[in-house]
Amino acid sequence: MRLPNLKLGELVASVPIIQGAMGVGVSLSRLASAVANEGGIGVISGVQIGFREPDFETNNGEANIRALKKEIQKAREISPKGILGVNLLAAINNYKDMVKAAVEEKIDLIISGAGLPTDLPELIKGTKTKIAPVVSSGKAAALISKLWDRRFSYIPDLIIVEGPDAGGHLGFSLDQLNAETKPDLKIIVKEVIEAIKPFEEKYEKKIPVVAAGGIFSGEDIAKYIKIGASGVQIGTRFVATEECDAHINFKEAYLNAEEGDVQLVQSPVGMPGRAIKNKLIERVELERIPVTKCYNCLQPCNPKETPYCISTALIKAVKGELEEGLIFAGSNAHRLSKIVTVKELISELLSDAEAALV
Repeated sequence: MRLPNLKLGELVASVPIIQGAMGVGVSLSRLASAVANEGGIGVISGVQIGFREPDFETNNGEANIRALKKEIQKAREISPKGILGVNLLAAINNYKDMVKAAVEEKIDLIISGAGLPTDLPELIKGTKTKIAPVVSSGKAAALISKLWDRRFSYIPDLIIVEGPDAGGHLGFSLDQLNAETKPDLKIIVKEVIEAIKPFEEKYEKKIPVVAAGGIFSGEDIAKYIKIGASGVQIGTRFVATEECDAHINFKEAYLNAEEGDVQLVQSPVGMPGRAIKNKLIERVELERIPVTKCYNCLQPCNPKETPYCISTALIKAVKGELEEGLIFAGSNAHRLSKIVTVKELISELLSDAEAALV
């Protein structure tokens, strides 16, 4: 049985896979355009995207905006007809300026997590750009839908439901993640589908729900399609591709990881995260690493108290300086064994998913 298309209004992805945004610099134009060219939705991570710009240290906000525009333009050159998105954390200090920059470049989709993007509909008003919040509960899905409905007469074009096995920052408490019975993505997806029904009925419009976090195989994709999801978001698998924008050392960290190496960490921004254990993680468990340069990038971060600078740590990781970098990864990173092309990966996922749907 063929997998369904993923429809966002007039935009139709023939492959119902969104490539997860991975920052800093792990998913930029090369990876996003490769995914879009295969019929999926390719996503550029906007987090500190200007880290290669010459004035990044001195003019962080402008450097990020400039780099975001460059990466969208490069991706569009490689994939003129594909569906391209950017992921912008609601917690970044220059959120509105980054959204406006993406909209100016006619990006197809803006995805926002790490807080509720309360004003996002206002920022895309009068454009064709679609918007998608990232949630981790039916309650959060209903809350953002209700807020957008009341304030802007708008509902999400797509909702991404991220479960506890994702890499990077997670929308759960450490207690929830360490509990004997941790949150179940299948249950959360079903709750979100139910929670948004009143809004779908009011607007006579389907809101596609996409499952994310720990999805590794075609069988996983089929599992979520069967319970009513319109598609899936996958991050970790795309790191082990030739087109992934990260340094080869970063990719090899995934290939060399064993099951016990991927662990929960407390991020400086106050949220739990999941990363590959290394010297940085071992060190911050024992001592604080003073922040020598603050980029003023995230709202909840206090440079005088934070255990280390997350921007510096993520930039070092993507450049291949693994022992001093923060290597965010999903819970299944240890299952990766080789680097493939995006085309090969999507072909495998589709083939296995369609076989599992029969």
